[in-house]
Amino acid sequence: MSRLFEELAFQATPIGELSLRRRRELSLGVDVYEIKLGDEFLMSSLFTASEIELARLGLAATDGSALDIVVGGLGLGYTARAVLENTGVGSLLVVDALEAVIEWHCSGLLPLGPELTGDPRCRFVHGDFFAMSASAAGFDPEQPGRRFDAILVDIDHSPDALLAPGSAGFYRPDGLRGVASHLRPGGVFGLWSNEPPDDAFTARLAQVFAEARGEAVVFHNPLQDRDFTQTVYLARA
Repeated sequence: MSRLFEELAFQATPIGELSLRRRRELSLGVDVYEIKLGDEFLMSSLFTASEIELARLGLAATDGSALDIVVGGLGLGYTARAVLENTGVGSLLVVDALEAVIEWHCSGLLPLGPELTGDPRCRFVHGDFFAMSASAAGFDPEQPGRRFDAILVDIDHSPDALLAPGSAGFYRPDGLRGVASHLRPGGVFGLWSNEPPDDAFTARLAQVFAEARGEAVVFHNPLQDRDFTQTVYLARA
C-alpha cells in the first residue's frame, strides 16, 4: 500500500459498499479523508465549508439557550463539531443509518471522533433518520416524542439527488410536515444541498413552515481553481 494512499476501513451496507480512505494531496500538502459509497464520493475533508455553515446558519436562526439539536448524518463530523462549538447548545443527537461511520468515530479512526465522543453534550444514535422523522417517537430512543430547537440534515446530495430512493418522501410536503412535528414552536429546520438554491424547493418548504429561504454557500475548489455553490435551506416552524 502506497503511503500516499490508504484504505482505512471497508464495510458492506444495505445501500452499498462503504469505504474510508486517507490520501496525501501533494498539491496542497495535506492529508484528505474521504468516504465513498460504491463508486460515489459521499464526503471529503477537503470541502467542508457548507457542512459547517449548515450548523452555523441553523443555530444563528435559533433563539434561546441550552438548545437541543439533532443532526441527521454524521459523516466526517464537521457539522456536529460546528454545533458543539456553540456554547448555547445544551445537547446534540447525531443520527446516522451507517453503523460503521459511528464506529469509525468512536474508535478514533476519524480525526474528529475523539472530540465528538469526548463532549458530554453529544450522543450518537444509530438509526434511519428518515424513518424516525416520519414516526411519532422521533429521534431520541431514550425519550420518545422529544422535540428540538433545531434539526439539521446532511444526508442526500440534494432534495432531488438521493443516496437511496427510500428518502424521496421526506422532501415532499407530508415528509416535511413530519420533521416539523419534532420541532418546538419557532424551531429551525436546516438542510444541506450540493446544488445551488432551488426556488421550487424553497416554495415547497414555505407550504409547511412559517418562514423558508435558501442560503447560497460559495467556496473555492483549489484542485480545479474555481468556485462552487452549494446551499443551506433554512425554515422556521
